[in-house]
Amino acid sequence: MKEKEMFKMNGLIGVILFLLFGVLTVLSFRQFILSENFIMIVAALVSLTLTVLVLSGITIIQPNQAKVFTLFGSYLGVIKQEGFWFSAPLTVRKNVSLRVINFNSDKLKVNDLEGNPIEIAAVVVYKVFDSAKAVFDVEDYKEFVHTQSETGLRHIASQYPYDNLNNDYEISLRQHSDEVAEELTKDLQGRLQLAGVEIIEARIMHLAYSSEIAHAMLQRQQARAVLAARKVIVEGAVSMVKSAIDQLSTEGIVDLDEEKKAQMVNNLMVALVSEKGNQPIINTGSIY
Repeated sequence: MKEKEMFKMNGLIGVILFLLFGVLTVLSFRQFILSENFIMIVAALVSLTLTVLVLSGITIIQPNQAKVFTLFGSYLGVIKQEGFWFSAPLTVRKNVSLRVINFNSDKLKVNDLEGNPIEIAAVVVYKVFDSAKAVFDVEDYKEFVHTQSETGLRHIASQYPYDNLNNDYEISLRQHSDEVAEELTKDLQGRLQLAGVEIIEARIMHLAYSSEIAHAMLQRQQARAVLAARKVIVEGAVSMVKSAIDQLSTEGIVDLDEEKKAQMVNNLMVALVSEKGNQPIINTGSIY
């Protein structure tokens, strides 16, 4: 249902009409008591009815709040502008908050793209932009947001791996939080458009392997970290050895044949790459 603006007037007009019909009611009853004229009692009842109707048309709209008006089951419109207003009497009004709402999902256990069980939760920031849809198109828009947010989070979690082990350019849940948050926001916006809800931000706030595989995955991550560190060490050692041999040859300090170079490379690589300290060996004779 499309949102439309409700007819309204300044609330002071309603107050003036209320006071006017109230005074007429009192005067009519007083005149009836004095003269016992039947017309006066009819006028008093009519004035009293109008007083009640005017009073029922007075409403107050708080900042960042909307009221949806229905009359005998028919949708009349919405008032979003804050203030004191006079509108159609005998209407049923439902308040809808237009403030930004923060929703933290429960921790969900899902499988990622590779089938690994993970725990994931998200924070969703949203607000209502269409009060009529929020009231009439869904049963409870807040419950609808909660349910669809968990559904969307499960869907996004199953589209990406938890971690990127083989391809540095592949999007993963752990390494590419901004990209995943953008996809999650788009997915939720498509799901919640029906309820007149705008998603401001949706971002993963908790991500971990499930307990049954967490230890094994931690070992794998540690092994990858060790391999990456050793790779850096080896690359640095090769660079240092090459620089040392080149400098010795350039400055003519020592004349090394291929066999001597191989032996020197071996000794330097062992000294640089070894995790433990090495004891120096002083060669007082031939290198052979």
